[in-house]
Amino acid sequence: MASWPAPGRQAQSAQGGQAEYEPDLVGAHLKHMEYYVYVLRSSKFERNYVGFTKNLSKRFRQHFAGKNKSTKPYLPWVVLFFETFLTKEEALKRKKFLKTGKGREYIKKRPRGATE
Repeated sequence: MASWPAPGRQAQSAQGGQAEYEPDLVGAHLKHMEYYVYVLRSSKFERNYVGFTKNLSKRFRQHFAGKNKSTKPYLPWVVLFFETFLTKEEALKRKKFLKTGKGREYIKKRPRGATE
């Protein structure tokens, strides 16, 4: 079994030939495996929005600019909190929970600005 070189290092081919660049595949793989579940609050309308995304900053910009059909009528929004997950399945399960009665109670009781 071949071992990976350190990030940004070069590795010799098995035949001792020309060195090839081997990217940090493990680190790159983990960076792309983050999924977020977030809760926004429209204080003007006393309404929450629970969402899911891989790109949190882009998604927040879309919401705050009124580019999302579901949230546009309830501007302005503030971020109550967000949570990070390694798998899409975990994130979607959490999103589904937060939309239940118990999940809404959890959102009400959670300290503002706390993240996981």
